[in-house]
Amino acid sequence: MATTRIDLDGRPVKPITICMIGAGGFIGSHLCEKLMSETPHRVFALDVYNDKIKHLLEPDSLPWAGRIQFHRLNIKHDSRLEGLIKMADLTINLAAICTPADYNTRPLDTIYSNFIDALPVVKYCSENNRRLIHFSTCEVYGKTIQSFLPKDSPLRQDPAYYVLKEDTSPCIFGSIEKQRWSYACAKQLIERLIYAEGAENGLEFTIVRPFNWIGPRMDFIPGIDGPSEGVPRVLACFSNNLLRREPLKLVDGGKSQRTFVYIKDAIEAVLLMIENPDRANGHIFNVGNPNNEVTVRQLAEMMTKVYTKVSGEPALESPTIDVSSKEFYGEGYDDSDKRIPDMTIINKQLGWNPKTSLWDLLESTLTYQHRTYAEAIKKAMVKPTAS
Repeated sequence: MATTRIDLDGRPVKPITICMIGAGGFIGSHLCEKLMSETPHRVFALDVYNDKIKHLLEPDSLPWAGRIQFHRLNIKHDSRLEGLIKMADLTINLAAICTPADYNTRPLDTIYSNFIDALPVVKYCSENNRRLIHFSTCEVYGKTIQSFLPKDSPLRQDPAYYVLKEDTSPCIFGSIEKQRWSYACAKQLIERLIYAEGAENGLEFTIVRPFNWIGPRMDFIPGIDGPSEGVPRVLACFSNNLLRREPLKLVDGGKSQRTFVYIKDAIEAVLLMIENPDRANGHIFNVGNPNNEVTVRQLAEMMTKVYTKVSGEPALESPTIDVSSKEFYGEGYDDSDKRIPDMTIINKQLGWNPKTSLWDLLESTLTYQHRTYAEAIKKAMVKPTAS
């Protein structure tokens, strides 16, 4: 770890204390690793679980011992939350329900988790003059303008109708009965509240809109380190199928287009936000990789090739099957057609650009998942014989 870090304007970075809510999750675990290994900052790590950061907490001989403290709490009902926010210079809120299958089946929990439960965090930061970095989602953009244009319209090729810009793109959701938008709507409303707190009460804030951050420790593998009936996001769903040697399920033909960014690239962007408050405050940042755009079907095909390479196992004769969104997610599902981030603002303010190709990030992720889960899944799939 360097003794003195320098910000983008050539000034020494002062060590700070960070209250990180949701530190035990995928993003939080990678951010904690970065902060411990490369900076002098201290972290109050708040979460219900700490499995993904245990390696940072034990043993006491670790070089960063004393700079990270784990606090097991649920922000819904814990009186310690305000005190921890007060003791920190910066609060980072990563807590959320962000699994698409839950948006339909648990819309109330989704809305409460992403809006109601986040209200006290915003309130305590504003009232105590503490800086806030709030994690939102690329889903706040909803559907693109392009998706409403006639199929033969030449305007469909114009990036102005599908590239998503933080300061100009509209947020277009489906009808109320499409409960899939409960997540995006709750996230957009908390963004508007944070923005209003900044405008009216001087809250120093940064909002992060992640575009499919991918890497080791993401999501869960159903029945192994998550609920058996759970449905994680697309890449973890496909990983689960590959590990179990099942066909990859393509929802509605896998026509939706997505971009993917490597978690380590994305964490570099977050560290720039942390250490350059003058450049980050008051801004909303897309954090994604527009160069890694594929359809979900193309993603499935690429993941099959990568997994064959890292596992040494041959691909299935029929590696994919088509399923309807109703069958896979349930009634009331809807989706956005395309999510491509504009990178102008983050590049201008922080000089950040992603580096890792889609193939490389898939290879890193699937290597980790094969090493971590393959044996456990084989054991789980072996049925005991009758005695």
